[in-house]
Parts: sequence; C-alpha cells; structure tokens
Amino acid sequence: MGSVVSDLIEKISPNYKEGPAAEHTLVYDSAVETLEPVYFFIIDLMADMGLKTEKLIDNFSSSPGSGHFAELGQRATIMQNQASKIMGDINTVLRSVLNIVYDLKEFRTRLQSYDDLKNPSKKEGAILSLKQIWMDKVDIQKGNSSIKAMALGQSGFVTLIDAFLASKDENHAKSLDLNERVKRILIPRIAEFNIWLKQSEQELRKRYELERNYLKSQVNSLKLYSRWVKPYLRAAYDLESKENLREPALVKTFNTIMLNLTLIGKREINPKDAAMEGLIPKDFAKESIYKKMRKYYSCILVEFTFRGIPQRISQQSHFTFGGKADITFKAYALNEDELNKLNRELEKSDLEDVLKLIEGATDESLNQLQEEINSFLNEKEEKEKEKEQKDTSNPFLALFGFYNTKEEKKEAPKKDNKEDKPITKDNWVEKTHLRPLAEEGATSTAMALFDIYKKSHGMASYT
Repeated sequence: MGSVVSDLIEKISPNYKEGPAAEHTLVYDSAVETLEPVYFFIIDLMADMGLKTEKLIDNFSSSPGSGHFAELGQRATIMQNQASKIMGDINTVLRSVLNIVYDLKEFRTRLQSYDDLKNPSKKEGAILSLKQIWMDKVDIQKGNSSIKAMALGQSGFVTLIDAFLASKDENHAKSLDLNERVKRILIPRIAEFNIWLKQSEQELRKRYELERNYLKSQVNSLKLYSRWVKPYLRAAYDLESKENLREPALVKTFNTIMLNLTLIGKREINPKDAAMEGLIPKDFAKESIYKKMRKYYSCILVEFTFRGIPQRISQQSHFTFGGKADITFKAYALNEDELNKLNRELEKSDLEDVLKLIEGATDESLNQLQEEINSFLNEKEEKEKEKEQKDTSNPFLALFGFYNTKEEKKEAPKKDNKEDKPITKDNWVEKTHLRPLAEEGATSTAMALFDIYKKSHGMASYT
C-alpha cells in the first residue's frame, strides 16, 4: 500500500524501488473505542524499543455536512483573521522603516556640512552650502523681504545674495564695498544666520538620534510581528480540511472523517558495538574506520488511515472518533543523507510557501536595507572603536610599520546548497555491511511492533 512518505523514500533511495524491506498491516475496527488509545499505545511501544519517533504527516478530511467540519472551519477563520490583521501591521511598520531610512540619509547629508566646518580645507564650501539652505528654508519665510525676493525682485538689492554668501561675519560685511541700503539689510541677516547655524546643528543632531532610536524600535517590531504571525498561519493551515474528492467514505451529507497519520521511528546503528558482537568484521570497531562512515538508521514507518464518525462530547467543543483504523508497519534502512533529503522534501508544503512569503516581506526586505540600517544603528559603536584605535596606538610599533599592515579580509562562508547535491551511492562497505545490518534491525523491529500490538489486543485481522 503506497503513501506519500513511502513514495518519497522509494524516490530518494534506489534500494527501495520495489518497496520496503518488510511490511505488515493490521486492521482495528471498533465503533465504540476511539483512535487515541491505539495511536498512543504504538508511540509508547516504539519508545520502549529505543526508537526516536517523529510525526511526518497529520492530515484530515471531513465531509462538508458534518458538525466537525463546521466547528474547525470557524476556528480556522479566527486564525486567518488574526493572521491577516498582523500582516497589515507588518506592512505598516515596513513602510515606516523605509521612510525612516530615507529621512536618516537626508539628515546625514545635512550633518556632513556641519562636520566639514571643523575641517579647514572644507570649511568654506560647508559655509556656502549652509547659507544656501538657510536662504531656501528659513529666510524665504519672510516673503518679499527675504534676501532672494529682494535681490531678484527689487532694484538696488541685486548684490544682496552675493554679498551674503561672501560675508564671513558682521565685521567683514561692514568692510565690503556696498551701499548703505544693502549693508543695513545684510548685517542683521548675517547675525541671524550665525544664530541659526549653532541652534540648527544641535536640533538636527537631536532629531537624528531620535530617528535612529525609532528605526531600531521599528526594526525590532517588524521582527516581532513576523514571529507572531507564524503560529496563526500554522494553526490556520493545520485546521484546514484537505480536499479528498474521490474518497468514497466522504459523502457530503454524512457525518464522516478521514485521518491520515504517518510516524517514523529511527534507531542509529553503532558499527563499533556491532563489530564487538560479531555481526560485522572486527575492523569496524576501530575509531579511525567507523568515524569516516555515514550514519545508518533502522527506520520504521507507521502509517495510520482512519475512517470514523466524529461524536461531540456533551457541553464541550471537542469530538471523539470511533471507527476503523488501518495501521501499516514498514521497515527501511536509511543513511543520514537520505533522511535529510526526506525531511527537505516533506517541508515543501503550501504552509512553507506561505511562511517564505512572510519572510520575503520582512527578512528579504530588511536584508536589502541591512547595510544602511546597520550603518545607522551601529554608528556610535564604530565611532567608539575608532577612538579606541587612535588612543591605543603605540608610536614605537609605528616605527616598524605595524599599523601599515592590511587586515586580512575574512571570506564569507560559502553556502552549501545540499538540496542540489545528489545523494552519494553506497560504497562497498556500506552496501555489504552497514545497510544490511540496519535493514535487519528494522525488519525485526517492525515485526515485533506488529506482533506485540496484535497479541495485546487479540486481533485476528492482519497481514
């Protein structure tokens, strides 16, 4: 009997193209007893046999006319609405981050002019740039009496702009060869500019710090919202009834449910212990040999197919399920590469696609701006490091050219895209010793699980 996981294993491992090493099926049919005791009995039994058990598939399909379908549909809608609300918050915060980044860029450009005032070689250009900003943003608010309006619109003040840009201070303005009318306008404007120059720098730096702190807050909020939305998306996905239109048991007006559960139990084989017991050659007990081999596991695949009638518990929103359960035990021997490939294939679901879209809307968008965001958030730390490097410099080491040595660039670790790499075939040792050993363990364990459960429940229907 084929299934999604069985088909994947047969696709991944060429050793099982004709099916598992062993397969046993039992049928448990009881309209009174529920599925939960059957399920948990097998889980506990697998743990007692030393198997590390994981759930791979957990799907259900309810007939549209059942109360179970309506109940879970309402819960799924609540989860979807909550996820939709948080997604709206994510979009709002993301737009805010983008706006703050562009504002900080503009602030940084403006502040660069103030920083250049401290550099003698750049001071003159910085003063001229700031005077232009003052005329365009501050003085222009005076309307017709502003410097630009008077120079361009009134006769007798044509030289006012050039005089303002050329004047270094009030005393320098008095010494310029200008008529008295222009000087009477120019001198107070220079005084106003000098006051603005001091106050505007302080205010701009304060606002820059506030915006920088706000950026940090918004980035953290964006990451937090992304974490919050994922559980709701998972819950909404898990509560969806999977379409199974051709299943004859799911009649639209019947009160019926179909459950598909798949478990995998793994037990790693120990070549050293096996060699000591004489199951494989004694050379495998040497650490230099078994450390170089891939890990092999005895794997048991347990597949549940359950057809039941959901019964609501009185005065509660929960259901119990009685019905028919087909349980199949399959034995496989898989190495670590095959198991990793199996997990990656199972993760390729609609839910993973949705979660990747969320990451695309947050993580990828942030990654594109990450350099700029980090340049703002880590600005103080970088300045402190620069100061420390200047303060701790040793003049004696400089004589030997110590500070002229270039720092070695650390190469970014290359991403190992394991998904694109084909699984290496078994070598001679793995093919003749390790896989057969793991397969033998899996076959005996599958039989033991099947036999113990069958005898403990006195079941007659099995294969």
